[in-house]
Amino acid sequence: MAQNNLEILTSDLLAGARHGFFTRRGGASSGVYRGLNCGPGSRDQAEAVRLNRARVAQALAVPPERLLSLHQIHSAEAVVATPEGWSERPRADAMVTDRPGLALGVLTADCAPVLFHDAGAQVIGAAHAGWRGALDGVLEATLEAMEGLGAATARVRAVVGPTISQRAYEVGPEFYYRFADEDPAHARYFAQGEGDRMRFDLPVFVLDRLRAAGVAEAAWIGACTYSDPDRFFSYRRTTRAGETDYGRLISAIALEG
Repeated sequence: MAQNNLEILTSDLLAGARHGFFTRRGGASSGVYRGLNCGPGSRDQAEAVRLNRARVAQALAVPPERLLSLHQIHSAEAVVATPEGWSERPRADAMVTDRPGLALGVLTADCAPVLFHDAGAQVIGAAHAGWRGALDGVLEATLEAMEGLGAATARVRAVVGPTISQRAYEVGPEFYYRFADEDPAHARYFAQGEGDRMRFDLPVFVLDRLRAAGVAEAAWIGACTYSDPDRFFSYRRTTRAGETDYGRLISAIALEG
């Protein structure tokens, strides 16, 4: 879907909720941030970030101040968003609400953004799931917080947005052993790379966590951030290129009404 030159990826699983996995296209930023950089924690010009976020808010039909995001810390912390919003971004990696008029946004640049919707209870959630947060339980914490607002996990549909794919996610043995020590069955998320390197399948790991938690349906949008520089920011690609900073993609969801 395109709106005002924005490119917005959507999923039928989230029908009934306004939502979008926004690419970098259609933004006001330039240089290494070229496009729709929505990260206030980046070193981009603050006015460009403000304008980018305002365009996202407009696409989701909420005022700019009602597009909420977090101070993400790669945790398993989930918070409840209220109509008052917040003056300072909470230190957390997921948020939920049952209030129309709020858009819940998570920022990523290789990690997995996950949007949640229980259409029956009209409860939504958004989570930033890097490997650490996913391993520590951020997805389960999001579902628990949604249940606190009346959702039922068995009704929830969840969609994983653009994230780094296995073919691009090379890791060392210490990374592998962290997962294997947690559960030997986690070895199935790794493929052999060159030498002692392994390739980790973050989107499938996230999908399996969601399904094991009991959601009704879960799917990945199928886009790799690392492999498509024209559409997506990527922390790992930026690091390998020796660039000093990188833009942040936004994925957001709001209740209708």
